[in-house]
Amino acid sequence: MTGEADVVHAMAERAAFREMKDGTAEDWQIIGSEYRAYARGLPDRVLDHLRLLDGDFGGFPVCRLEHSLQTATRAHRDGRDEPYVVMALLHDIGDTLGSYNHPDVAAAIIKPFVSEELHWICKNHGAFQGYYYFHFLGLDRDARDAFADSEHFEACRAFCEKYDQKAFDPDYDSKPLSFFEPMVRRVLARPLNSLYAKAATDA
Repeated sequence: MTGEADVVHAMAERAAFREMKDGTAEDWQIIGSEYRAYARGLPDRVLDHLRLLDGDFGGFPVCRLEHSLQTATRAHRDGRDEPYVVMALLHDIGDTLGSYNHPDVAAAIIKPFVSEELHWICKNHGAFQGYYYFHFLGLDRDARDAFADSEHFEACRAFCEKYDQKAFDPDYDSKPLSFFEPMVRRVLARPLNSLYAKAATDA
């Protein structure tokens, strides 16, 4: 049965071109309007995807959502600013779709909204976190040394040591996701470096 929302969506104005090269200013006004509305919903989609980690243990002492909450809570209690805390909250959000490269997925999501350093930490935390367990899996626990010349090496090492690797304590008093939602909404509302930022914010 077709719902009212489906009917409204089907009746929404759409661009007329079949190939982008044939698009008109009017077409792109329609698309731009839709894009801005959709972009504003990004925090909701990110939070919904983060909730998919709830109850997913993967053999760990805590589920992946609790690990994310605990990492963010530890960073928050240590006085980190909101972009840092949001990075800490979302650093493993890629676990569901990026089983072989989850840091890349998370880093791509936060890149438009955070500093180069925070993006670098998120993108490379997997190699740094490996220091604590790679040797048990026949991997090189010193894989992070490949990044020794990076100006962000120490920041990433500290993130993993102080927040990420510690965040598997079933008895830790983590803040609930609702505590972090306003932070997520504020940080993801302000693209700092995106090719599409102007299109997303123009009236």
